[in-house]
Amino acid sequence: LCCERAESGTTVNTVIVLFTRDLRVHDNPALAAACRVARHVVPLFVRDPAVPSNPGRDRFLAESLADLRSSLRERGGDLVVRTGDPVDETLAIASTVDADGIALAADVSAYARRRERRLLEGAGRRSVRLFPGVTAVPPGDLAPAGGNHYKVFTPYWRAWQAIRKRPVERAPARVSLPSGLAVGRLPVAGPGGGFAAGGESAGRTRVRAWRRCVGDYGARHDDLPGDATSRLSPYLHFGCVSTVDLVAAVSDVDGADPFVRQLCWRDFYAQLLHAFPD
Repeated sequence: LCCERAESGTTVNTVIVLFTRDLRVHDNPALAAACRVARHVVPLFVRDPAVPSNPGRDRFLAESLADLRSSLRERGGDLVVRTGDPVDETLAIASTVDADGIALAADVSAYARRRERRLLEGAGRRSVRLFPGVTAVPPGDLAPAGGNHYKVFTPYWRAWQAIRKRPVERAPARVSLPSGLAVGRLPVAGPGGGFAAGGESAGRTRVRAWRRCVGDYGARHDDLPGDATSRLSPYLHFGCVSTVDLVAAVSDVDGADPFVRQLCWRDFYAQLLHAFPD
């Protein structure tokens, strides 16, 4: 696979990084690997009209894409945006730039896994590489004796605590886009409901603020008027904040275990969905 050639020092010409639920440049294994091995990288997001939308989601997503484009431009690249079927659009771009491979974050839903299968089937000579990035521990990395997934949380929590998490990836210093490729227009952020500003920059600011409060989470998280929760859910859902990075950011704070346990619950349900995608 093209992104594994870095170990042997081989460089490829062009790799497409298909962003899905990993809208960030920090701790993005697919992006980091592509930038290590390829002369040119095409960061791509495809807006799928088949995905249900609502004003709050649309606004948060639009702001997140704008922030991602800004971060990529700071590194010499850009975010390529298309609208349509994600697989068809990705393969069309791959043909346009004569890509050597496609990299994306592995995901757990039936929708995501159909997308992965179709990419693998349609890529032809091009390699398709799946990377971790949506959960702290990939669904297949933990399994009980005599089974392929955990059905009960407590033993999963014990195993999840004990396993070594992957290292946090640094944001790439430079992203080089192939010349002549139209980047496309970002969606416009409408006046949708919700209070959180979308994007990695806002998410990382929220993580830093939350680190100062996380020690009280166990005692106060059910106090609705107290507003003592992280407010990080949308950033985790869209991947503006990495779960691995968040665990690393708070784990050394006294009293953070009840919050880290909730992140483990998120991984627990992801491995259940991976086992039963329907």
